[in-house]
Amino acid sequence: MAMLNRRALAMLRAVGAGRAELTCSCEPDLRVDGLPCCDQSTAHELARAGLIRPARVVAVGQWARAELTDDGQRALGGTLAAA
Repeated sequence: MAMLNRRALAMLRAVGAGRAELTCSCEPDLRVDGLPCCDQSTAHELARAGLIRPARVVAVGQWARAELTDDGQRALGGTLAAA
């Protein structure tokens, strides 16, 4: 993911703020504040790019808190602004 648009950055900030969950799957879905994310294709891209991941291993299809990877933190410039 070369350039991150505002929506992708907002999704990263929500993950960094502890407000997001991912499903455990090859194409993980994202929820923010308990609500399904409106752009699951971007959520999939963020996961494939290695910017977000589940914080713990769960069964396939189950939800886990999402967390930023080191690359995800770098994509935000190392700072977490309010989402």
